[in-house]
Amino acid sequence: MQHNNILGTVLAGGKSQRFGEDKSQVKLGDKLLIDYILPEIIDEFNEVLVVSNNQINFKESKKISLIEDFKKDLGPLGGVLTAMKWVKDNNKDYQWISTFPVDTPFFKNQILKDFLNKINIDEGKLFFIKSNNTRHNIFGLWSLDLMDKLEEDLDKGERKVEIWANSIGVKNINMKFENKDPFFNINTKEDLKKAIENL
Repeated sequence: MQHNNILGTVLAGGKSQRFGEDKSQVKLGDKLLIDYILPEIIDEFNEVLVVSNNQINFKESKKISLIEDFKKDLGPLGGVLTAMKWVKDNNKDYQWISTFPVDTPFFKNQILKDFLNKINIDEGKLFFIKSNNTRHNIFGLWSLDLMDKLEEDLDKGERKVEIWANSIGVKNINMKFENKDPFFNINTKEDLKKAIENL
């Protein structure tokens, strides 16, 4: 599919309650956590949005815009809708949003390439990566056609990505990884220690 149709979006708006501080700003080795994901995705897209409710630091680029959630406490689905609204409000031509979490330091560019290359956009409006029998609900490709339905369901109180995606009819893109899990995510200080050991 054509990558210039896609807006890359890093969802960094969570409260990081289990971690105790803004995960995006935590140092892993010699870099901020957010500076692991951004270099792996930035070359695939004309623009990348970072959705965060804090004034966070990251390695800046003319391609990257930092915006706040249009409404707080809606979870990752709210971040997706925020990105969609940004496309509409700024009269951008993007038809899709490609989403990434801020806390997966071992994710690599080649996985993104393989994911996008395996997608047939005629088969659905929402695609998630599934690896080794686990679906990764934040690594997704979302059609802007879903925007009105997403806003309507958020207004009704839906917050869980898993439930909403299943109700829409998500298509899984299967991948296999034998060695280090590229989707390992840092939720706790213990996870951070494990990530340091695996650098």
